Amino acid sequence: MPGQDQRERSVRRKLNAIDLEFRGKTVLLIDDSIVRGTTSAQIIELAREAGAAKVYFASAAPPVRFPNVYGIDMPAVSELVASGRTVDEVARLIGADWLIYQDLDDLIAACKHEDARIEEFDTSCFSGEYVTGDVTPEYLERLQLERSDAARLARRERRGRLKVVRGS
Repeated sequence: MPGQDQRERSVRRKLNAIDLEFRGKTVLLIDDSIVRGTTSAQIIELAREAGAAKVYFASAAPPVRFPNVYGIDMPAVSELVASGRTVDEVARLIGADWLIYQDLDDLIAACKHEDARIEEFDTSCFSGEYVTGDVTPEYLERLQLERSDAARLARRERRGRLKVVRGS
């Protein structure tokens, strides 16, 4: 989604909690990953509104702390909820009573099998280690400026002000 407001509205449209399933219970919610924290926070809020006594949250991925530079359009590092934060700080930000992340070594082990020819995986968004070895702090700073929500909004506004001139 192009902006934070649209992402937040989208979650509310897609999900709802059944009070009977949550009221007075301790619940564990699981998602594939936590990137910005928007979806996680809203899901936790929905569970609380439905009466959950405690809300634990688990991510099937390790904390996403670094941008992907190999073709996946990810937010700027400043918009990654886990960037520069501890697990407890992220838990507080998203409103979870307890937050569990997948361990990176366990994730890698789960993806391997006995006959695997692939010996390593790109885990740069979790580890900050880029397989090409040529990702500089300057390059990451440029990505930050290009990928942020503010930069995207500015580009949309510039496009909206352009006039189409057609020749005769």
